[in-house]
Amino acid sequence: MKKDIGFLRGKKQQHQPITVLTCYDYPTACLQDDAGIDIVFVGDSVGTNILGYKSETEVTMADMRHHLKAVRRGVTDAYLLVDMPYAADCDVKQAVTNAKFFLADGADGVKLEGGIEKIPIVKALAEQGIETCAHIGHNPQIHGSKAATHGKTFAKAKRLIKAAEALADAGAKLIVLEKITEEVSQIITETVDIPTIGIGAGRYCDGQVLVINDVLGIGPLFKHAKRYQDYDHLTFEAILQYVNEVENGDFPTDDNVVHIAPNKLARVQKWLESERRNI
Repeated sequence: MKKDIGFLRGKKQQHQPITVLTCYDYPTACLQDDAGIDIVFVGDSVGTNILGYKSETEVTMADMRHHLKAVRRGVTDAYLLVDMPYAADCDVKQAVTNAKFFLADGADGVKLEGGIEKIPIVKALAEQGIETCAHIGHNPQIHGSKAATHGKTFAKAKRLIKAAEALADAGAKLIVLEKITEEVSQIITETVDIPTIGIGAGRYCDGQVLVINDVLGIGPLFKHAKRYQDYDHLTFEAILQYVNEVENGDFPTDDNVVHIAPNKLARVQKWLESERRNI
């Protein structure tokens, strides 16, 4: 069954947690879809996790479209969400144009960072029938990669709650809460009627999102994440074993090769001998 916004809202209403993971390629998309992930998310974190960029702000529309198309080919059932990269939604016209590119590439919805300053853009996208996921708290495109927790004071907590309400009223269908105190995230989740997706925002959001690299154990471990596999170690060991076997002559073996039939080999050898005599 193809998951849509109605399905995700239903999970919120029934207090069933929504599962979200970032994804950047076709084989991982296939695995996530088969595992039943609710939202497969092509994040701009592709820049620092896959492309070797120093910051998410280096990611372009071309980068995002390339990876979105790859992921799209592997997704059948999950809701497919994609990030608007840095400077791709500076004004209403630009945001609508770029969002339509993403929908043409197969996305179900787009995510954009920012608070109440993004309300005109969210409204414009909603008027175009484009499903939008807001993103408040820590915004990597705005605040940089070094994350600080938001919502620790009365004023900041109030600002976050008001922003969430305003974005929902403007037409946002989902909202990501990143690096927000657990208590404030819970208040927002109980206040808005759209699903909240937390990352480093505690236990009371409607869903959770993590970067696939963090789940697999690629790169450093962060406080908000959990490793479910040790990809770095396992992959290094596999590569090292391959290097050793090639250098020692243990690979390939007879199991890894294909032979020509003896009678045909004999014909080839006979032909080579005649060729050499004619030189």
